[in-house]
Amino acid sequence: MLFDIDGTLIMTGGAGSRAVAGACNALFPVEGNGSRFDDVPLAGRTDRWIFAEYARRRGVDIDDVGLARLRAVYLEHLIREIREPSPSKRVLPGVRALLNRLSGHDEVCLGLLTGNVADGAQIKLEHFDLWRYFVAGGFGDAALDRTAMFTAALKAVFAICGVEFAPEDVVVVGDTPLDVAVAVETGARSVAVATGTHSAESLWDAGADEVLADLGDLNAALRALQVPDTSPTS
Repeated sequence: MLFDIDGTLIMTGGAGSRAVAGACNALFPVEGNGSRFDDVPLAGRTDRWIFAEYARRRGVDIDDVGLARLRAVYLEHLIREIREPSPSKRVLPGVRALLNRLSGHDEVCLGLLTGNVADGAQIKLEHFDLWRYFVAGGFGDAALDRTAMFTAALKAVFAICGVEFAPEDVVVVGDTPLDVAVAVETGARSVAVATGTHSAESLWDAGADEVLADLGDLNAALRALQVPDTSPTS
């Protein structure tokens, strides 16, 4: 099972977007208010794409060296921003109970499929004590799209779990049509949650196999994920 992070497992209260904007302001300063970043579409995008778009809005055609530098400064900002209090910063409903149940199941291997760079994903999830549940994943360090990350995630999970999963054995859990699109394109199953910025209707329209309001009903979530009937290990 491959989980998205932002809008699916947690809300960071805007820590990620503030960290990217802060990194761009530090590396590509402009006079006055400069370019506005609040209309950059973040949901479902990879960090690499977001970094390049933020830089473009500052008039910078960024290369791989520049992206690496921006990534490093972003992580410095994210470490600070994730600690800032916010009324919208939280673990989303049912997430802890579901991960506790799945992590003890002998036929389930938990991974991540997220546009976050790997270090950024770790910073965010460790803040909420969720990083420990996931064995590996596909991240937005190099890939511009989630389909490439899906392939990377399967390879990474295989290296840890020792099981070579076919796409039809995989469930993608996310909150955006882009998450659903990965499952549709690769042949995986998709379970979408309407806990981000997209409505349940838009997730159904994208082709999701199941759509839940949230993960708060553990039994409903397990049914949607089609968790094998084998009893979980203690």
